[in-house]
Amino acid sequence: MIGRFEHFTMDIFSISRSWNRLANGEMKKYGLRGAYALYLMVIGSSDGQITAAKLAELCRRDKADVSRAIASFQEKGILKPYGDSRYRASLTLTEEGKKLTAQIRQRAAEVIEEAGRGISEEMRDNMYHCLDIIAGNMQEICEKGDPSSR
Repeated sequence: MIGRFEHFTMDIFSISRSWNRLANGEMKKYGLRGAYALYLMVIGSSDGQITAAKLAELCRRDKADVSRAIASFQEKGILKPYGDSRYRASLTLTEEGKKLTAQIRQRAAEVIEEAGRGISEEMRDNMYHCLDIIAGNMQEICEKGDPSSR
């Protein structure tokens, strides 16, 4: 019998693995890593009002990975170059970057729609609400540290 921990963990890992596989396949077409899809979508939603530091925070990724993505985006002409203060400068997509982001956003929407077959809007709202609570609680637990190790 599979317990709650195993069920939760296996489902989260399965979703993550499948998403990474799909993102890698899609981003490979553009010579980019799959993990960068989320960065593009967040930058695209920010209307030029997001910095590298804020992007790392929102995506819950380390700054080094965000820096590598930004460098790659700039090399490919997807993101406009910025000056000296890299972490304080706003990230702005080029026209090519906006087109690419729109294509990736469309593909992600198609995948999410297909993956959510059979889920009503009420169920979806409840699911995201529960996931937000779990994520927040888990983050709080991590920030406090494991009480058994004190």
